[in-house]
Amino acid sequence: MKTTLAFFALLTGMACSRTAAPMDDFEKLAWLTGHWERVGLKNGRSAHERWEKVSGKEMRGWGVSLQGADTAFVEKLRITTKDGNLYYVAEVPENPAPVHFRFTSLSGAGFTCENPGHDFPKKIQYQLLGDTLKANLTGAEVTSVPFTTMIFPDWRGSYFRAIYHHDIFICHSINFMSSNPFVP
Repeated sequence: MKTTLAFFALLTGMACSRTAAPMDDFEKLAWLTGHWERVGLKNGRSAHERWEKVSGKEMRGWGVSLQGADTAFVEKLRITTKDGNLYYVAEVPENPAPVHFRFTSLSGAGFTCENPGHDFPKKIQYQLLGDTLKANLTGAEVTSVPFTTMIFPDWRGSYFRAIYHHDIFICHSINFMSSNPFVP
C-alpha cells in the first residue's frame, strides 16, 4: 500500500512539474515583450518587431520591414507550447503553413530554437544585450539582425504604429491598411 501511494505521489509530482514548466519558460521570456526597431539599415528602410504576452502559455508577435512608406515584408510570430515543448512559430507569405522551430535552450536573456528540416533559417537565436536585442538567423551562414528597444510614450504621437487586431494588420502613418495575409 505504501509503495502504491508513493508511486501515485511521484506521478502527481511529475504531472505538476510538467505543467508548471511552460509557465516558468514564459516568465523567462518577459524581456522580449515590447517594441523593437532594427538598427543599421540604409536610409529609407526600417524594420520593426513587437512582442506581447497573450497568456501564461503564449506570446504573440509580428515583424514588418518597410521601404519608405511601402511594406516590404510582414510576418506573424508566436511562441507557444505543443506536446510539452516550447516552439517559436513563424507565418510568412512565402510558406503555405506555419514553420515551427523547437526551443533548444532558454535563459532569462536569450533563447535558441531550431528546425533542421527548414530551408532558411534552420536556427534562430535571440539574445538581449543591454537595451539591444540581437537575433541571429542561421542557415548555410549566420545573419545577424540587431534591434534596439523602442519606447512609445503615446501611440498617437509615435511616427510608426503597427498592430495586429481583429484579423486586420494596420500600419498608421504609412497610409497602409489591408486584410491580414495570415488568416485563411
